[in-house]
Amino acid sequence: MRDYYEILGLSKGCEGDAIKAAFRKAAMECHPDRNPGCEKSESRFKECNEAYSVLSDPQKRAAYDRFGHAGVNGNAGMGGGGPGFADVNDIFSEVFGQAFGDMFGGGRQGQQQRRGPSRGDDLRYDLEISLEQAYAGAEVEIDVPASITCEPCEGRGAKPGSQPTVCGGCGGAGRVRASQGFFQIERTCPRCGGAGQLILDPCPSCHGQGRIRKTRTLQVKIPAGVDDGSRIRLAGEGDAGGRGGPRGDLYIFLSVENHDLFERDGLDLLCTLPAPMATAALGGEIEAPCLLGGENCDGKPKVMIKIPEGAQTGHTVRVKGRGMPSLRNPRQRGDLVVELFVETPSKLNARQKELLRELAGLCGDQQHPQSAKFGGKAKKFWEKLG
Repeated sequence: MRDYYEILGLSKGCEGDAIKAAFRKAAMECHPDRNPGCEKSESRFKECNEAYSVLSDPQKRAAYDRFGHAGVNGNAGMGGGGPGFADVNDIFSEVFGQAFGDMFGGGRQGQQQRRGPSRGDDLRYDLEISLEQAYAGAEVEIDVPASITCEPCEGRGAKPGSQPTVCGGCGGAGRVRASQGFFQIERTCPRCGGAGQLILDPCPSCHGQGRIRKTRTLQVKIPAGVDDGSRIRLAGEGDAGGRGGPRGDLYIFLSVENHDLFERDGLDLLCTLPAPMATAALGGEIEAPCLLGGENCDGKPKVMIKIPEGAQTGHTVRVKGRGMPSLRNPRQRGDLVVELFVETPSKLNARQKELLRELAGLCGDQQHPQSAKFGGKAKKFWEKLG
């Protein structure tokens, strides 16, 4: 037989924590559930358990250190129920409880999580709103299909007037245990599915589920300043829990539809505004659209902006405080950024064309500085080609 210290990769005189850590590492590597069908891993796993059951017990370890295998009478690892056996069960549950989930139950905490009423599922609802609603806030009515508690049986699943029966397979614990060698395996009761109860006379309304499917109408308050991807959580508005358990939550994911006039850039609102050629040349004021709200709007969906003399296409005018409100701080607002597009008149009559020709003859380089500058660059370019 192999030396127990050698099996776990230890040396004599090591501490108890080192033994436990070595067994944990070795057991994780060679456990049969992680190496299905591998006889070598199964044999190695049994060796590790046998070694740990001896070395983790101070009395057995002392006898083994003095007399070798003969000192433990060949009973090591046979599940006799000594101190080492209990320790093996504890560490086995600790090591494999998370790795293999339901097979080992995760201890008492996992047992409590699987027994009795369960929490309902969370739900997601996608909602598209307008930019105006995102700007000012709104209250929207939505229809959400969800599971609700069955009223006739009050969520118990049993026919009104009757009661669920304690499961005989697990005695109401929701968990059953089975011995395998020197350790025990705990799993969810296959008869009741972990509920600890059986529905022998199911409710005709919910067929024993304790829940029914129904579309519910909810009022949702949308705060001002929301943007694409904003999320609203409605606690307790998700699916009903099993057997009277608490409801889940409803998460509403918002998307803001495109607007005909405005484009959002953070808290700023961008708008392209056509400006008549005469107004752009002489300067003046024109009306720009804006969203309702804010201290300077006066309840009107427009604002007057000043156009400087000689304004060109692409010139921007920034109107302070007329953009989107901040979701976190409603008093903070972005700006309305108006970009001008100088519009050339079309469909001119004879008199209008005559006046424009006269104006063109009177205008020189000073009136068209950009054209003069571009013309100079173009001339040099052509000279190089010639």
